[in-house]
Amino acid sequence: MKKYLNKFIAIFTLILIAGCNDFLDVEPQSTLSESQVATAENVDKLVIAAYSSLGNDHYVAPNLLWPTGNLRAGDAHKGGNGAADIFGFHVLSVFKPIIADMSSLPPDLLDLFNIRWTRDFIGISRANSALKVLNNVTLEEVPLRDQRIGEMRFVRAFFYFDAKIHWKRVPFIDEFTEDPTAVSNVDLTDQQLWSKIADDLAYAAEVLPETQDQIGRINKFAAKAFLAKVKLYQAYEQSETDHSVIEIHQDMMEEVVSLCDDVINSGQYALNPDYAMNFLSEFEFNKEVIFAIQRSIDDGSPDGRGSWPTALNYPQDPAWGCCGFHVPTQNFVNAFKTDANGLPQFDTYNNNVYDVASDAVDPRLDHTVSMEGKPFKYDPSFVHPGDAWARNPGTYGNNVSMKELDEPDCECRAANGPFTISSRNTTIIRYADLLLWKAEALIELNRISEALPIINEIRARAASSTARLNGASIYNVGEYTTLGSQDEAREKLRWERRLELGLEGWRFFDLVRWGIAKETLDAYQVVEVTRTPYLIDYEFTAGKHEYMPIPQQQVISSGFLYEQNPNY
Repeated sequence: MKKYLNKFIAIFTLILIAGCNDFLDVEPQSTLSESQVATAENVDKLVIAAYSSLGNDHYVAPNLLWPTGNLRAGDAHKGGNGAADIFGFHVLSVFKPIIADMSSLPPDLLDLFNIRWTRDFIGISRANSALKVLNNVTLEEVPLRDQRIGEMRFVRAFFYFDAKIHWKRVPFIDEFTEDPTAVSNVDLTDQQLWSKIADDLAYAAEVLPETQDQIGRINKFAAKAFLAKVKLYQAYEQSETDHSVIEIHQDMMEEVVSLCDDVINSGQYALNPDYAMNFLSEFEFNKEVIFAIQRSIDDGSPDGRGSWPTALNYPQDPAWGCCGFHVPTQNFVNAFKTDANGLPQFDTYNNNVYDVASDAVDPRLDHTVSMEGKPFKYDPSFVHPGDAWARNPGTYGNNVSMKELDEPDCECRAANGPFTISSRNTTIIRYADLLLWKAEALIELNRISEALPIINEIRARAASSTARLNGASIYNVGEYTTLGSQDEAREKLRWERRLELGLEGWRFFDLVRWGIAKETLDAYQVVEVTRTPYLIDYEFTAGKHEYMPIPQQQVISSGFLYEQNPNY
Protein backbone atom coordinates (compact mmCIF):
# COMPACT_ATOMS: atom_id res chain seq x y z
CA MET A 1 0.00 0.00 0.00
CA LYS A 2 2.99 2.35 0.40
CA LYS A 3 2.73 3.35 -3.26
CA TYR A 4 -0.40 1.53 -4.23
CA LEU A 5 -3.14 1.96 -1.69
CA ASN A 6 -2.22 5.23 0.03
CA LYS A 7 -3.14 7.36 -2.97
CA PHE A 8 -6.81 6.45 -2.44
CA ILE A 9 -6.88 7.06 1.31
CA ALA A 10 -9.35 9.43 2.90
CA ILE A 11 -11.57 10.01 -0.14
CA PHE A 12 -14.69 8.69 1.53
CA THR A 13 -16.42 9.65 4.77
CA LEU A 14 -19.55 7.68 5.54
CA ILE A 15 -22.34 9.61 7.21
CA LEU A 16 -25.44 7.95 8.62
CA ILE A 17 -28.29 10.41 8.33
CA ALA A 18 -31.28 10.42 10.61
CA GLY A 19 -34.01 13.06 10.26
CA CYS A 20 -35.59 14.55 13.36
CA ASN A 21 -38.09 17.10 12.01
CA ASP A 22 -39.37 17.87 8.53
CA PHE A 23 -37.52 21.17 8.32
CA LEU A 24 -34.24 19.34 9.14
CA ASP A 25 -34.87 16.56 6.63
CA VAL A 26 -32.63 17.98 3.89
CA GLU A 27 -29.66 16.48 2.06
CA PRO A 28 -26.43 17.67 3.73
CA GLN A 29 -24.01 19.61 1.55
CA SER A 30 -20.33 18.61 0.98
CA THR A 31 -20.85 15.10 2.39
CA LEU A 32 -21.50 11.73 0.84
CA SER A 33 -24.40 9.64 2.09
CA GLU A 34 -24.04 5.90 2.56
CA SER A 35 -26.33 5.27 -0.44
CA GLN A 36 -24.06 7.35 -2.65
CA VAL A 37 -20.88 5.42 -1.85
CA ALA A 38 -22.28 1.93 -1.24
CA THR A 39 -21.95 0.79 -4.84
CA ALA A 40 -19.99 -1.89 -6.69
CA GLU A 41 -17.95 0.82 -8.43
CA ASN A 42 -16.78 2.12 -5.07
CA VAL A 43 -15.92 -1.22 -3.46
CA ASP A 44 -12.16 -0.82 -3.84
CA LYS A 45 -12.30 2.66 -2.33
CA LEU A 46 -14.30 1.39 0.63
CA VAL A 47 -11.80 -1.43 1.13
CA ILE A 48 -8.85 0.96 0.97
CA ALA A 49 -10.57 3.33 3.41
CA ALA A 50 -10.80 0.42 5.87
CA TYR A 51 -7.15 -0.47 5.33
CA SER A 52 -6.23 3.16 5.94
CA SER A 53 -7.66 2.98 9.45
CA LEU A 54 -4.73 0.76 10.40
CA GLY A 55 -2.41 3.71 9.86
CA ASN A 56 -4.67 6.41 11.23
CA ASP A 57 -3.32 5.89 14.73
CA HIS A 58 -1.49 8.53 16.74
CA TYR A 59 0.74 8.70 19.80
CA VAL A 60 -2.33 9.11 22.03
CA ALA A 61 -3.73 5.78 20.76
CA PRO A 62 -0.99 3.99 18.83
CA ASN A 63 -1.15 0.59 17.18
CA LEU A 64 2.39 0.12 18.44
CA LEU A 65 1.20 -0.55 21.96
CA TRP A 66 3.97 1.09 23.94
CA PRO A 67 1.70 3.05 26.35
CA THR A 68 -0.63 0.18 27.26
CA GLY A 69 1.74 -2.72 26.63
CA ASN A 70 5.04 -1.44 28.04
CA LEU A 71 4.27 1.33 30.54
CA ARG A 72 1.90 -1.03 32.36
CA ALA A 73 4.37 -3.92 32.25
CA GLY A 74 7.39 -2.63 34.14
CA ASP A 75 9.42 -2.45 30.93
CA ALA A 76 9.22 1.32 30.36
CA HIS A 77 8.59 4.57 32.19
CA LYS A 78 6.45 7.26 30.61
CA GLY A 79 9.27 9.76 30.17
CA GLY A 80 8.71 13.24 28.83
CA ASN A 81 8.78 16.22 31.16
CA GLY A 82 7.35 14.67 34.32
CA ALA A 83 3.98 13.33 35.36
CA ALA A 84 1.96 16.27 34.04
CA ASP A 85 3.28 15.79 30.48
CA ILE A 86 0.39 13.68 29.10
CA PHE A 87 -0.81 12.77 32.56
CA GLY A 88 -2.84 9.85 31.24
CA PHE A 89 0.35 7.95 30.44
CA HIS A 90 1.52 8.52 34.02
CA VAL A 91 -1.78 7.11 35.23
CA LEU A 92 -1.23 3.98 33.13
CA SER A 93 2.17 3.51 34.77
CA VAL A 94 0.89 3.59 38.35
CA PHE A 95 -2.65 2.14 37.89
CA LYS A 96 -4.34 3.46 41.02
CA PRO A 97 -5.66 6.76 39.53
CA ILE A 98 -7.24 5.07 36.50
CA ILE A 99 -10.90 6.06 36.17
CA ALA A 100 -13.57 5.63 33.53
CA ASP A 101 -13.69 9.33 32.63
CA MET A 102 -10.08 10.13 31.82
CA SER A 103 -11.02 13.58 30.51
CA SER A 104 -11.64 14.70 34.09
CA LEU A 105 -8.02 14.05 35.07
CA PRO A 106 -5.83 17.15 35.17
CA PRO A 107 -3.84 18.65 33.63
CA ASP A 108 -4.16 17.59 29.98
CA LEU A 109 -7.84 16.56 29.85
CA LEU A 110 -7.22 13.78 27.32
CA ASP A 111 -9.47 10.75 27.54
CA LEU A 112 -6.93 8.31 26.16
CA PHE A 113 -9.28 5.36 26.65
CA ASN A 114 -12.13 6.95 24.74
CA ILE A 115 -9.78 8.00 21.94
CA ARG A 116 -8.60 4.42 21.56
CA TRP A 117 -12.17 3.03 21.72
CA THR A 118 -13.28 5.50 19.05
CA ARG A 119 -10.38 4.65 16.74
CA ASP A 120 -11.04 0.92 17.10
CA PHE A 121 -14.72 1.27 16.27
CA ILE A 122 -14.06 3.61 13.35
CA GLY A 123 -11.88 0.85 11.92
CA ILE A 124 -14.61 -1.72 12.59
CA SER A 125 -17.23 0.57 11.02
CA ARG A 126 -15.16 1.06 7.87
CA ALA A 127 -14.67 -2.69 7.49
CA ASN A 128 -18.40 -3.25 8.01
CA SER A 129 -19.27 -0.58 5.41
CA ALA A 130 -17.12 -2.36 2.84
CA LEU A 131 -18.54 -5.76 3.79
CA LYS A 132 -22.13 -4.56 3.36
CA VAL A 133 -21.39 -3.77 -0.26
CA LEU A 134 -19.23 -6.81 -0.90
CA ASN A 135 -21.93 -9.14 0.38
CA ASN A 136 -24.35 -7.73 -2.20
CA VAL A 137 -22.27 -7.70 -5.37
CA THR A 138 -21.55 -10.52 -7.78
CA LEU A 139 -18.25 -11.98 -8.88
CA GLU A 140 -18.94 -10.51 -12.30
CA GLU A 141 -19.12 -7.04 -10.77
CA VAL A 142 -16.16 -7.56 -8.42
CA PRO A 143 -14.00 -10.51 -9.56
CA LEU A 144 -11.94 -10.47 -6.33
CA ARG A 145 -15.05 -10.23 -4.15
CA ASP A 146 -14.25 -13.18 -1.85
CA GLN A 147 -10.66 -12.05 -1.34
CA ARG A 148 -11.78 -8.55 -0.46
CA ILE A 149 -14.27 -9.98 2.04
CA GLY A 150 -11.41 -11.92 3.60
CA GLU A 151 -9.28 -8.80 3.82
CA MET A 152 -12.05 -6.82 5.45
CA ARG A 153 -12.80 -9.53 7.97
CA PHE A 154 -9.09 -9.55 8.86
CA VAL A 155 -9.13 -5.77 9.32
CA ARG A 156 -12.25 -6.02 11.48
CA ALA A 157 -10.59 -8.76 13.53
CA PHE A 158 -7.52 -6.56 14.01
CA PHE A 159 -9.56 -3.81 15.63
CA TYR A 160 -11.67 -6.23 17.66
CA PHE A 161 -8.52 -7.93 18.94
CA ASP A 162 -7.16 -4.56 20.03
CA ALA A 163 -10.43 -3.70 21.77
CA LYS A 164 -10.61 -7.15 23.36
CA ILE A 165 -7.18 -7.09 24.96
CA HIS A 166 -7.75 -3.56 26.27
CA TRP A 167 -11.34 -3.83 27.58
CA LYS A 168 -12.23 -7.55 27.46
CA ARG A 169 -15.98 -6.80 27.14
CA VAL A 170 -16.97 -4.86 24.02
CA PRO A 171 -20.07 -4.88 21.77
CA PHE A 172 -19.72 -7.08 18.69
CA ILE A 173 -21.17 -5.29 15.68
CA ASP A 174 -20.88 -6.74 12.19
CA GLU A 175 -22.31 -5.83 8.78
CA PHE A 176 -25.53 -7.71 9.57
CA THR A 177 -26.29 -5.83 12.79
CA GLU A 178 -29.56 -4.00 12.22
CA ASP A 179 -29.40 -1.71 15.23
CA PRO A 180 -25.92 -1.18 16.70
CA THR A 181 -27.41 0.93 19.49
CA ALA A 182 -29.16 -2.18 20.83
CA VAL A 183 -25.94 -4.19 21.21
CA SER A 184 -24.42 -4.36 24.68
CA ASN A 185 -20.82 -5.03 25.57
CA VAL A 186 -21.96 -8.01 27.66
CA ASP A 187 -24.22 -9.73 25.11
CA LEU A 188 -21.39 -12.20 24.47
CA THR A 189 -19.29 -14.01 27.04
CA ASP A 190 -15.54 -13.62 27.03
CA GLN A 191 -15.11 -16.90 25.14
CA GLN A 192 -17.91 -16.14 22.68
CA LEU A 193 -16.30 -12.84 21.74
CA TRP A 194 -12.97 -14.57 21.14
CA SER A 195 -14.79 -17.02 18.88
CA LYS A 196 -16.33 -14.19 16.83
CA ILE A 197 -12.86 -12.74 16.21
CA ALA A 198 -11.54 -16.19 15.36
CA ASP A 199 -14.39 -16.77 12.90
CA ASP A 200 -13.39 -13.66 10.94
CA LEU A 201 -9.78 -14.81 10.72
CA ALA A 202 -10.69 -18.40 9.85
CA TYR A 203 -12.77 -17.12 6.94
CA ALA A 204 -9.91 -14.89 5.81
CA ALA A 205 -7.46 -17.79 5.99
CA GLU A 206 -9.81 -19.89 3.86
CA VAL A 207 -10.35 -17.43 0.99
CA LEU A 208 -7.19 -15.33 0.81
CA PRO A 209 -4.36 -16.20 -1.59
CA GLU A 210 -0.95 -17.26 -0.35
CA THR A 211 0.58 -14.13 -1.86
CA GLN A 212 -0.80 -10.75 -2.95
CA ASP A 213 0.28 -8.65 -5.90
CA GLN A 214 -0.02 -5.38 -3.99
CA ILE A 215 2.26 -4.63 -1.07
CA GLY A 216 0.36 -4.40 2.20
CA ARG A 217 -2.66 -6.52 1.34
CA ILE A 218 -3.36 -9.40 3.72
CA ASN A 219 -2.54 -12.94 2.58
CA LYS A 220 -3.57 -16.39 3.77
CA PHE A 221 -0.62 -16.88 6.09
CA ALA A 222 -1.00 -13.53 7.82
CA ALA A 223 -4.59 -14.57 8.56
CA LYS A 224 -3.47 -17.97 9.87
CA ALA A 225 -0.81 -16.35 12.04
CA PHE A 226 -3.28 -13.88 13.51
CA LEU A 227 -5.76 -16.72 14.08
CA ALA A 228 -3.05 -18.62 15.97
CA LYS A 229 -2.57 -15.59 18.21
CA VAL A 230 -6.30 -15.28 18.89
CA LYS A 231 -6.54 -18.98 19.72
CA LEU A 232 -3.56 -18.68 22.05
CA TYR A 233 -5.26 -15.89 23.99
CA GLN A 234 -8.59 -17.70 23.99
CA ALA A 235 -6.96 -20.88 25.31
CA TYR A 236 -6.35 -19.17 28.65
CA GLU A 237 -9.99 -18.93 29.73
CA GLN A 238 -10.55 -16.21 32.30
CA SER A 239 -13.11 -15.71 35.02
CA GLU A 240 -15.79 -13.27 33.93
CA THR A 241 -15.52 -11.43 37.24
CA ASP A 242 -11.89 -11.30 38.42
CA HIS A 243 -9.95 -12.11 35.19
CA SER A 244 -8.05 -15.01 36.78
CA VAL A 245 -7.16 -17.93 34.51
CA ILE A 246 -9.60 -20.73 35.27
CA GLU A 247 -8.72 -23.20 32.49
CA ILE A 248 -6.10 -23.71 29.79
CA HIS A 249 -7.80 -25.36 26.83
CA GLN A 250 -5.64 -28.08 25.35
CA ASP A 251 -7.65 -28.35 22.11
CA MET A 252 -7.02 -24.68 21.38
CA MET A 253 -3.32 -25.12 22.07
CA GLU A 254 -3.33 -27.91 19.48
CA GLU A 255 -4.91 -25.48 17.02
CA VAL A 256 -2.17 -22.96 17.75
CA VAL A 257 0.52 -25.51 16.93
CA SER A 258 -1.23 -26.56 13.72
CA LEU A 259 -1.75 -22.99 12.51
CA CYS A 260 1.83 -22.03 13.30
CA ASP A 261 3.04 -25.08 11.40
CA ASP A 262 1.03 -24.00 8.36
CA VAL A 263 2.81 -20.66 8.37
CA ILE A 264 6.22 -22.21 9.05
CA ASN A 265 5.81 -24.82 6.32
CA SER A 266 4.73 -22.20 3.77
CA GLY A 267 8.38 -21.35 3.27
CA GLN A 268 7.53 -17.65 2.98
CA TYR A 269 8.93 -16.61 6.35
CA ALA A 270 12.13 -17.07 8.33
CA LEU A 271 14.22 -15.43 11.02
CA ASN A 272 16.48 -12.72 9.67
CA PRO A 273 20.14 -13.71 10.07
CA ASP A 274 20.74 -10.52 12.08
CA TYR A 275 18.24 -9.35 14.71
CA ALA A 276 19.02 -5.74 13.71
CA MET A 277 17.35 -6.20 10.33
CA ASN A 278 13.94 -6.11 12.03
CA PHE A 279 14.47 -2.51 13.11
CA LEU A 280 16.15 -0.78 10.17
CA SER A 281 14.24 0.97 7.42
CA GLU A 282 16.38 -0.52 4.65
CA PHE A 283 15.15 -4.00 5.59
CA GLU A 284 11.49 -3.22 6.34
CA PHE A 285 10.29 -5.69 3.69
CA ASN A 286 11.98 -8.84 4.94
CA LYS A 287 11.11 -12.51 5.45
CA GLU A 288 10.47 -12.09 9.18
CA VAL A 289 7.53 -9.72 8.64
CA ILE A 290 4.21 -11.58 8.55
CA PHE A 291 1.95 -8.55 8.97
CA ALA A 292 2.82 -4.86 9.16
CA ILE A 293 0.99 -1.55 9.02
CA GLN A 294 2.19 0.36 5.97
CA ARG A 295 3.66 3.84 6.56
CA SER A 296 4.75 6.54 4.14
CA ILE A 297 5.90 10.15 3.86
CA ASP A 298 5.85 12.56 0.91
CA ASP A 299 2.79 10.76 -0.44
CA GLY A 300 0.64 13.77 -1.27
CA SER A 301 -1.35 13.78 1.96
CA PRO A 302 -1.06 16.89 4.20
CA ASP A 303 0.99 15.28 6.98
CA GLY A 304 2.14 12.03 5.42
CA ARG A 305 1.13 8.55 6.48
CA GLY A 306 4.14 8.32 8.77
CA SER A 307 4.62 6.61 12.11
CA TRP A 308 2.89 9.10 14.39
CA PRO A 309 2.70 6.44 17.16
CA THR A 310 6.44 6.89 17.77
CA ALA A 311 6.59 10.68 17.38
CA LEU A 312 7.05 11.30 21.13
CA ASN A 313 9.77 8.74 21.62
CA TYR A 314 12.81 10.31 19.98
CA PRO A 315 15.50 11.83 22.21
CA GLN A 316 15.24 15.47 23.17
CA ASP A 317 17.90 16.52 20.68
CA PRO A 318 18.18 18.94 17.72
CA ALA A 319 18.81 15.96 15.43
CA TRP A 320 15.19 14.87 15.95
CA GLY A 321 13.31 17.48 17.95
CA CYS A 322 11.59 15.90 20.92
CA CYS A 323 10.17 14.40 23.21
CA GLY A 324 11.90 11.74 25.32
CA PHE A 325 8.97 9.41 26.04
CA HIS A 326 9.04 5.59 26.44
CA VAL A 327 12.09 5.25 28.70
CA PRO A 328 13.27 1.66 29.36
CA THR A 329 13.30 0.74 33.05
CA GLN A 330 16.31 -0.52 34.95
CA ASN A 331 14.44 -3.76 35.63
CA PHE A 332 14.05 -4.30 31.88
CA VAL A 333 17.73 -3.56 31.20
CA ASN A 334 18.83 -5.90 33.97
CA ALA A 335 16.77 -8.76 32.52
CA PHE A 336 19.29 -9.08 29.66
CA LYS A 337 22.18 -9.99 32.00
CA THR A 338 23.52 -13.51 31.51
CA ASP A 339 25.51 -15.95 33.61
CA ALA A 340 28.73 -17.79 32.73
CA ASN A 341 26.75 -20.16 30.50
CA GLY A 342 25.09 -17.32 28.65
CA LEU A 343 21.70 -18.00 30.24
CA PRO A 344 19.37 -15.53 31.99
CA GLN A 345 19.91 -14.79 35.67
CA PHE A 346 16.35 -15.74 36.57
CA ASP A 347 16.60 -15.22 40.33
CA THR A 348 19.35 -12.61 40.70
CA TYR A 349 19.16 -10.42 37.57
CA ASN A 350 17.69 -7.44 39.43
CA ASN A 351 19.86 -7.57 42.53
CA ASN A 352 22.31 -5.06 41.06
CA VAL A 353 22.20 -2.42 38.35
CA TYR A 354 23.71 -3.51 35.03
CA ASP A 355 27.41 -2.58 34.77
CA VAL A 356 28.53 -2.30 31.15
CA ALA A 357 32.17 -2.84 32.14
CA SER A 358 31.67 -6.14 33.96
CA ASP A 359 28.26 -7.70 33.25
CA ALA A 360 27.72 -9.98 30.26
CA VAL A 361 24.43 -9.44 28.45
CA ASP A 362 22.29 -10.82 25.69
CA PRO A 363 23.08 -8.63 22.63
CA ARG A 364 19.38 -7.97 22.13
CA LEU A 365 19.82 -5.35 24.87
CA ASP A 366 21.86 -3.13 22.56
CA HIS A 367 19.40 -3.61 19.71
CA THR A 368 16.56 -2.52 21.98
CA VAL A 369 17.86 0.12 24.40
CA SER A 370 20.07 3.10 23.61
CA MET A 371 22.23 3.68 26.68
CA GLU A 372 24.67 6.38 27.68
CA GLY A 373 28.08 5.95 26.06
CA LYS A 374 26.93 3.38 23.50
CA PRO A 375 26.39 3.93 19.76
CA PHE A 376 22.86 4.75 18.67
CA LYS A 377 21.49 2.53 15.88
CA TYR A 378 24.86 0.91 15.18
CA ASP A 379 26.60 4.21 14.32
CA PRO A 380 29.90 4.51 16.25
CA SER A 381 30.06 8.22 15.38
CA PHE A 382 26.70 8.86 17.02
CA VAL A 383 26.94 8.00 20.71
CA HIS A 384 24.29 8.46 23.41
CA PRO A 385 25.52 11.58 25.30
CA GLY A 386 23.68 10.98 28.57
CA ASP A 387 21.21 13.27 30.31
CA ALA A 388 21.19 15.71 27.37
CA TRP A 389 18.90 13.27 25.56
CA ALA A 390 16.32 13.18 28.37
CA ARG A 391 13.78 15.80 29.38
CA ASN A 392 13.54 14.68 32.98
CA PRO A 393 16.45 12.33 33.72
CA GLY A 394 16.07 12.81 37.46
CA THR A 395 12.69 11.10 37.33
CA TYR A 396 13.03 8.53 34.54
CA GLY A 397 16.74 8.18 33.75
CA ASN A 398 18.15 8.69 30.26
CA ASN A 399 17.66 5.34 28.52
CA VAL A 400 16.03 5.48 25.08
CA SER A 401 13.77 2.86 23.51
CA MET A 402 15.49 2.35 20.17
CA LYS A 403 13.72 -0.31 18.08
CA GLU A 404 10.94 1.99 16.88
CA LEU A 405 13.30 4.91 16.11
CA ASP A 406 15.33 5.79 13.04
CA GLU A 407 18.74 7.39 12.74
CA PRO A 408 18.80 11.13 11.99
CA ASP A 409 20.15 10.76 8.44
CA CYS A 410 17.63 8.07 7.39
CA GLU A 411 15.72 9.03 4.25
CA CYS A 412 12.70 7.40 5.91
CA ARG A 413 12.19 10.18 8.44
CA ALA A 414 10.51 13.56 8.24
CA ALA A 415 9.94 16.46 10.60
CA ASN A 416 6.39 17.50 11.38
CA GLY A 417 6.64 20.52 13.64
CA PRO A 418 8.74 19.45 16.61
CA PHE A 419 7.96 15.78 15.97
CA THR A 420 9.77 13.14 13.96
CA ILE A 421 7.76 10.69 11.88
CA SER A 422 9.03 7.88 9.69
CA SER A 423 7.94 5.89 6.66
CA ARG A 424 9.19 2.67 8.27
CA ASN A 425 6.33 0.19 8.59
CA THR A 426 4.99 -0.87 11.99
CA THR A 427 5.45 -4.62 12.30
CA ILE A 428 2.54 -6.24 14.15
CA ILE A 429 3.38 -9.94 13.67
CA ARG A 430 6.88 -11.17 12.98
CA TYR A 431 8.07 -14.71 12.56
CA ALA A 432 9.96 -14.87 15.86
CA ASP A 433 6.74 -14.03 17.69
CA LEU A 434 4.94 -16.85 15.88
CA LEU A 435 7.71 -19.33 16.77
CA LEU A 436 7.30 -18.40 20.42
CA TRP A 437 3.52 -18.87 20.21
CA LYS A 438 4.17 -22.39 19.00
CA ALA A 439 6.71 -23.03 21.75
CA GLU A 440 4.28 -21.72 24.37
CA ALA A 441 1.49 -23.97 23.12
CA LEU A 442 3.82 -26.98 23.08
CA ILE A 443 4.84 -26.31 26.67
CA GLU A 444 1.20 -26.05 27.76
CA LEU A 445 0.59 -29.38 25.96
CA ASN A 446 3.52 -30.80 27.96
CA ARG A 447 5.44 -31.46 24.72
CA ILE A 448 8.40 -29.67 26.21
CA SER A 449 11.13 -31.38 24.20
CA GLU A 450 9.55 -30.02 21.00
CA ALA A 451 9.68 -26.47 22.35
CA LEU A 452 13.39 -26.66 23.18
CA PRO A 453 14.79 -26.33 19.62
CA ILE A 454 12.42 -23.43 18.88
CA ILE A 455 13.65 -21.38 21.81
CA ASN A 456 17.25 -22.31 21.04
CA GLU A 457 16.83 -21.24 17.41
CA ILE A 458 15.84 -17.77 18.57
CA ARG A 459 18.68 -17.63 21.10
CA ALA A 460 21.16 -18.74 18.45
CA ARG A 461 20.05 -15.89 16.21
CA ALA A 462 20.53 -13.48 19.12
CA ALA A 463 24.04 -14.81 19.72
CA SER A 464 25.01 -14.23 16.10
CA SER A 465 23.57 -10.70 15.96
CA THR A 466 26.59 -8.74 17.17
CA ALA A 467 28.32 -7.53 13.99
CA ARG A 468 26.52 -4.17 13.92
CA LEU A 469 26.94 -3.54 17.65
CA ASN A 470 30.59 -2.43 17.49
CA GLY A 471 31.52 -4.24 20.69
CA ALA A 472 29.44 -1.90 22.83
CA SER A 473 29.04 -4.51 25.60
CA ILE A 474 30.22 -7.90 26.80
CA TYR A 475 28.03 -10.45 25.00
CA ASN A 476 27.35 -14.02 26.05
CA VAL A 477 24.31 -16.01 24.94
CA GLY A 478 24.02 -19.75 25.38
CA GLU A 479 21.44 -22.33 24.41
CA TYR A 480 19.47 -24.53 26.79
CA THR A 481 20.30 -28.21 27.10
CA THR A 482 16.88 -28.77 28.64
CA LEU A 483 13.83 -26.72 29.54
CA GLY A 484 13.26 -28.77 32.68
CA SER A 485 9.81 -29.26 34.18
CA GLN A 486 6.69 -27.65 32.74
CA ASP A 487 6.91 -24.79 35.26
CA GLU A 488 10.59 -24.28 34.47
CA ALA A 489 9.86 -24.37 30.75
CA ARG A 490 7.15 -21.74 31.21
CA GLU A 491 9.62 -19.46 32.96
CA LYS A 492 12.19 -19.84 30.19
CA LEU A 493 9.60 -19.25 27.44
CA ARG A 494 8.21 -16.20 29.18
CA TRP A 495 11.68 -14.78 29.71
CA GLU A 496 12.49 -15.34 26.04
CA ARG A 497 9.39 -13.44 24.98
CA ARG A 498 10.44 -10.48 27.16
CA LEU A 499 13.90 -10.33 25.57
CA GLU A 500 12.98 -11.12 21.96
CA LEU A 501 9.92 -8.85 21.81
CA GLY A 502 11.19 -6.24 24.25
CA LEU A 503 9.44 -2.86 24.02
CA GLU A 504 7.37 -3.99 21.01
CA GLY A 505 4.18 -3.55 23.01
CA TRP A 506 3.08 -7.05 24.02
CA ARG A 507 4.49 -7.60 27.53
CA PHE A 508 1.50 -6.47 29.63
CA PHE A 509 -0.93 -8.49 27.54
CA ASP A 510 1.31 -11.55 27.96
CA LEU A 511 1.22 -11.14 31.74
CA VAL A 512 -2.57 -10.86 31.73
CA ARG A 513 -2.94 -13.87 29.44
CA TRP A 514 -0.78 -15.97 31.74
CA GLY A 515 -2.61 -14.73 34.84
CA ILE A 516 0.55 -13.40 36.52
CA ALA A 517 0.22 -9.62 36.11
CA LYS A 518 -0.32 -8.83 39.80
CA GLU A 519 2.58 -10.88 41.16
CA THR A 520 4.99 -9.81 38.44
CA LEU A 521 4.27 -6.10 38.64
CA ASP A 522 4.23 -5.95 42.44
CA ALA A 523 7.69 -7.56 42.50
CA TYR A 524 8.88 -5.05 39.91
CA GLN A 525 7.59 -2.06 41.87
CA VAL A 526 9.21 -3.06 45.17
CA VAL A 527 12.70 -2.62 43.71
CA GLU A 528 12.11 -0.10 40.91
CA VAL A 529 10.59 2.43 43.32
CA THR A 530 14.01 2.71 44.99
CA ARG A 531 15.38 3.85 41.61
CA THR A 532 12.43 5.90 40.36
CA PRO A 533 10.53 7.24 43.39
CA TYR A 534 7.45 8.32 41.41
CA LEU A 535 6.39 4.66 41.59
CA ILE A 536 5.46 5.24 45.23
CA ASP A 537 2.01 6.02 43.79
CA TYR A 538 1.77 2.56 42.17
CA GLU A 539 -1.07 0.25 43.19
CA PHE A 540 -2.20 -2.65 40.99
CA THR A 541 -5.54 -4.18 41.98
CA ALA A 542 -6.07 -7.75 40.80
CA GLY A 543 -9.46 -8.30 39.21
CA LYS A 544 -9.52 -4.70 38.04
CA HIS A 545 -6.39 -3.36 36.40
CA GLU A 546 -5.91 -6.22 33.97
CA TYR A 547 -8.27 -4.23 31.73
CA MET A 548 -9.08 -0.59 31.21
CA PRO A 549 -12.46 0.79 32.24
CA ILE A 550 -15.13 1.13 29.58
CA PRO A 551 -14.89 4.86 28.70
CA GLN A 552 -17.56 6.75 30.60
CA GLN A 553 -18.50 8.67 27.47
CA GLN A 554 -19.30 5.36 25.75
CA VAL A 555 -21.37 4.15 28.70
CA ILE A 556 -23.40 7.36 28.60
CA SER A 557 -23.75 7.31 24.81
CA SER A 558 -25.10 3.76 24.99
CA GLY A 559 -27.88 4.93 27.29
CA PHE A 560 -26.12 2.95 30.03
CA LEU A 561 -26.60 -0.26 28.05
CA TYR A 562 -22.87 -0.91 28.39
CA GLU A 563 -21.78 -2.40 31.70
CA GLN A 564 -18.65 -1.08 33.36
CA ASN A 565 -15.75 -3.46 33.91
CA PRO A 566 -15.42 -4.98 37.41
CA ASN A 567 -14.26 -2.78 40.28
CA TYR A 568 -14.29 0.53 38.37
